[in-house]
Amino acid sequence: MIQIIDPHLHLFDITQGDYYWLKPENPPFWADKSIIHRTFTCENIELQPPLSLCGFVHIEAGFDNKQPVKEVEYLEQAVSMPFAAIAYANITDEPAVFKAAITALMQYQHVVGIRYILDNNALDILSNANVSQNFSLLAEKSLIFDCQMPLANKKAVSLLCTLLSQTPALKVVINHLGSPTKADQNKISNKWYQGLLALSAFPTVAIKCSGWEMVSRNYALQWLSAMVLTCVEVFGEHRVMLASNFPLCLFSMNYQDYWQQVIDVIPNSLQQSLCYKNAKTWYNVE
Repeated sequence: MIQIIDPHLHLFDITQGDYYWLKPENPPFWADKSIIHRTFTCENIELQPPLSLCGFVHIEAGFDNKQPVKEVEYLEQAVSMPFAAIAYANITDEPAVFKAAITALMQYQHVVGIRYILDNNALDILSNANVSQNFSLLAEKSLIFDCQMPLANKKAVSLLCTLLSQTPALKVVINHLGSPTKADQNKISNKWYQGLLALSAFPTVAIKCSGWEMVSRNYALQWLSAMVLTCVEVFGEHRVMLASNFPLCLFSMNYQDYWQQVIDVIPNSLQQSLCYKNAKTWYNVE
């Protein structure tokens, strides 16, 4: 049996949560967004032999960004298998407000970190005067910052490197390969690669390989394989994780097929580290 811990997925309960971004009248305006505008539970991520899902990391999905603890409460009631939670918190908040939010989240045993999406606003957000102090608090509390931003943004990467130099204990996990663009599919972008190299210099930084469907719904497996192996070459075997981005992976294929294709294209020697061990270690999934 091939054991998997999925370090990047989302569960939705649209009867309880807000999920502003999922509603058809709100951005992003994807033609196929209706595929994921529904409730998804642990039953939807069951894997069949030879694959076995042993745990996962739930990434905040906008359940209620005004009261992020509500998403964690929902998860702790709904999930019975081993999991860890990356909750929502705004890293630009005043430090006292941020500290109160973190204190509230840390009452829940599964919370191991936070995410505040940077995307194309990465430079502006990381330039905010509150970020450095808030990062220091995350480091002090041994919490992870899940970082979603394009690694091709040289200025933003440089600023993140400066912040990491100032807060060497902060653990950062890059989401979705560092957001390559549609223009980057089927090649290794030099701008992206330079960002990858810069961040790999920090031993507290890891990277998750997922979000392929956000680049292209019909991404090529050869490109997936090349990107994963490039990440391993730069970061080393123990700082790279394979993830699904469920349910967004459904834009391209079902959950079982996604994991089967990943297993099929990566070397057997990397399987346990990239699909199980690294996620368990970095996110303390138990």
